[in-house]
Order: sequence, then C-alpha cells, then structure tokens
Amino acid sequence: MFPTIIPVFFIAICIALLMTEHYLSFLFASLATFLILGCPVAICLAGSSLLFVFFSGQVPSIVVAKRMIDGIDSFSLLAIPFFIFAGNLMNSAGITHRIFDFAKASMGWTRGGLAHVNVGASVVFSGMSGAAVADAGGLGAIEIRAMKDAGYDPAFAVGVTAASSTIGPIIPPSLPLVIYGVMASASVGQLFVAGLIPGFLMAAALMLMVAWMAKRQNYPRDCEFSFSVLWYTFKRAFLSLLTPVIIIGGISTGMFTPTEAAIAAVVYAMILGSVVYRTLSLRHFLRVSMETIETTSVILLIVASATIFAWILTSNQITAAFVEVLSGFTDSKFVTLLIITLILFFVGFFMETIAAITILVPVLLPVAVSFGVDPVHFGIIVVLNLMIGLLTPPVGMVLYVLSQVSGVPFEKCVKGTAPFLIPLVISLLLVTFIPEFSMWLPTLLYR
Repeated sequence: MFPTIIPVFFIAICIALLMTEHYLSFLFASLATFLILGCPVAICLAGSSLLFVFFSGQVPSIVVAKRMIDGIDSFSLLAIPFFIFAGNLMNSAGITHRIFDFAKASMGWTRGGLAHVNVGASVVFSGMSGAAVADAGGLGAIEIRAMKDAGYDPAFAVGVTAASSTIGPIIPPSLPLVIYGVMASASVGQLFVAGLIPGFLMAAALMLMVAWMAKRQNYPRDCEFSFSVLWYTFKRAFLSLLTPVIIIGGISTGMFTPTEAAIAAVVYAMILGSVVYRTLSLRHFLRVSMETIETTSVILLIVASATIFAWILTSNQITAAFVEVLSGFTDSKFVTLLIITLILFFVGFFMETIAAITILVPVLLPVAVSFGVDPVHFGIIVVLNLMIGLLTPPVGMVLYVLSQVSGVPFEKCVKGTAPFLIPLVISLLLVTFIPEFSMWLPTLLYR
C-alpha cells in the first residue's frame, strides 16, 4: 500500500505547486517524484528540468537542448571513455591476474595475507581504471575467489574487497574527479595529484583494520615469503605495473594532459594485451568496445541532464541563497565543512556518484569557496564522501556488484563491509579537516 501511496502523494504535491506557480518548489518536488518512481537518474534530472522550463516559461525550450550539448562539449570529458576503455581492456586481457599474483607474493606471507593483498592490488589497479565498480567487478572477482578458497569468511572477503575498491577513484586516474573538474572548472591534473596521498592514507587505514581483524579472528599466513617467487611474479607483472607510472608520471611531469594520459593508457593496454601477452582476441576487443560505449553513453547522458538542472539552480540564485543561509547559520569553516560532509554522506546513501556530483557541486562549491576552501581540496572531499556511499544501502552499487560476483547475499555483504567503514570515515575526516593531505602535492608541483 505505502509504495503506491508515496508516488501519488508526491504527484499531488507537484500539481498543487504548479497551480500556485511555485515553480522552483515544483522543480524539486518533480525530481523527488521521478526518483521515487524509480526512473533512471538522467530521466529524473532532465524530466524535472524540462517540466520546469515548459511551465515557468523562463526561457525557450530550445535552450535546454543547447545547454545539454554545452554540458558535454568539454575536452576534459574525453578522458572518461578512454579511462573506462583502458580498465576494461586490462580486465579482459588478464592483466589483473598478474597484478594479483605479484601482490600475493609481496604481502601474502603476513597474517590475513590475502586481505592485505586485496588492498594492495586495489591500490595498483586504481592507477589504471579510475572506477570503483570496475575494480570490484574485475579484480574483486579474483580476490574474493582466492580468499574463499583459502578459508576466509565470505562476508569478510566481500567487505575488504568492497572497501578497497573505493580507493580506485581517489588515486589517479579518477572518473569522478574528471566530472568534478568539469563541473567546478578546476584543474583535473591538480585534482589527480591531490588524490595520491589521501588514496594511500585510505589503504594504510584499511590495512590496519585488516591486521586487527586478522589477529582477532586468527586468520593464517597464506604463504611463505619467497624471494624467487616475488622476483618471478614481479617480472610477469612489470609491464602491467608500468601503467600507473605512465599515467601518473606523465600527468605530474606535464608530458600529458589527463585526456592524453587516458589515450596513452588505452594504447599501452592494447599493446600489452594483443602484442606482448597475446591474451586479447578480436572478439574480446569488440565486446570491451561495446561495454565502453554503453557505460560512456550513460555517464554523458547523466552529465548532460545534470547540466540543465544545475543551470536552473544557478540562474534562479539558489546557490547564492544557500551560501547566504549557511553564512547566517555559522561563520566557522570547521562547522561548515562538517555540515557539507554530513550532506554529502547522506546523499551518498541514495544517489549514484556522478549524479550526486553534477547536482551538488554547483550548490555546495560556492559555499565552500566562500569559507576559504580550495576547489581542489573540496573535490577530494566530495569524491571520498561519495565513495563511502557506494558501500552503504539502499543504493550501494559496489555491494550489489560484489554480491552478484561472489554469490554472497546482499545482507551479508552489508554486514561484512560495515567494520571497514570505520577506517574510511577516519580517513575522510583527516582529509577534510587537514587540507595538507590533499593540497601538499598540488602546491609543490603546480603552485
């Protein structure tokens, strides 16, 4: 009964607001209605924006189409399909197996070794894909299978895999940071460099939690340390391990723009898969190409739709009003950052990452800047918050992916992931309130 009543209730509110010509309130009510009805995020954003434009008559409808085109007419956004393509190529070509084997030889000898391997492999793979779901769906399947075969609790295996996959969009390259850079008119190169230290901080915090849980649950050492095995796996993975060096080194030294680095990553992955390892067949290449086209289309449609929504908010002074409200509420930078963090954390429970960035950044960024927060620092705060949202129901995209990959029920995935939220939240607070974690490297290299 309630699932039927709620949409009807919101539709009634929309009609009432429309009749009283409260068009801005109608915009938010119609967005909420579309979301409750389960429409795709792009339809929710574009649909509510189109209805607002149609009924308010503020601008001709043709302006909406132009704004959508302008929203994705960005050189920086070209990095998105290429980074997605590079990550998909590496998964398809078996490069992730080589990375996992090397990580196992490096860290598998510690107590709870495969859990440490899980985090370490995610750090390496994060320098290639830039997407948490790609990490979870590709490398995560290998990691969970290995941990289950070694006798680890499946929920624990899913939990550490889910938590470590959130490192992917923090350490460059990062698809969410590209989207943020476009929305905030911030340097994508500086955002990439700013994510390095926070990413390693997250990895260290997760490894500390793994060490504590492994000791408490008496997990074994998964293998004996062998220098010969370490050297052998390093040689097998060496060319794969060069991928993040090429991407991050090229961007930080000024050899590549982020978009050019994405293209270089694709070319390098194709050479490794088809020429060096010879594991990438034409059939795999075509399948990966179609997957990349599909994923990119969805992302760009969300960005285009969110551009209209953000433009309506800005043109109607919603962002300025929000700045004024928060400024009247507090003059403390600390309290403002805490409020923004709570907003982002809450939104992450219910909204997909890219949609949340495109909707919230135009509203929250002016507030943060007015209190002296650097846009680059704020970008890391936003993305780290929303990465934690990938691990929390009801949306929890990474949890759904890993539940499907591992065969572990969704409820057990949530339970297994819960302890790892503690080190991630601690990392978030440190990065939020100690700007040097994210700003030291960009200041050193760019300013």
